[in-house]
Amino acid sequence: MDVSLAADSGRRISAKLDLSYTRAPSVFNGGHRADAFSYLFGPVFSVWNSNSLSTYAHVLAGGARVTGTLPNASGGLSVGHVHYPAWALGGSAEYRLSPAFGFRVTIDCLHAHFFNSAGATRGQNDLRVVNSIVYYLGEPIRARHR
Repeated sequence: MDVSLAADSGRRISAKLDLSYTRAPSVFNGGHRADAFSYLFGPVFSVWNSNSLSTYAHVLAGGARVTGTLPNASGGLSVGHVHYPAWALGGSAEYRLSPAFGFRVTIDCLHAHFFNSAGATRGQNDLRVVNSIVYYLGEPIRARHR
């Protein structure tokens, strides 16, 4: 699940707050869950804008808390968590469906820390793809006339 709030200044630069949560219910069939929560904030740059299609680039920074399981010395699984700074670089394309709604596809590289198979904490880059329904605050929701 991903929720983002953007403050559009009407110019080429705006700001974005991005909150993302991902969960896997059972890792290594051990009954332990793994999850990641990231909170990122930063500037968004308007690359191209038309009446129906717009593209953006963003640079976000913040943090991520990742919980996961890792093999231990006795052959079982241990549970641990890490909480480190995180960042994301990427962009999005947004198609305006109506005056109040749009559809956005965002692709970025998210850098966060995870446990590796040896149990050490390591930084890792991952591709993140998010499909979103966009609601433009302050825009009227108009019914279609037949």
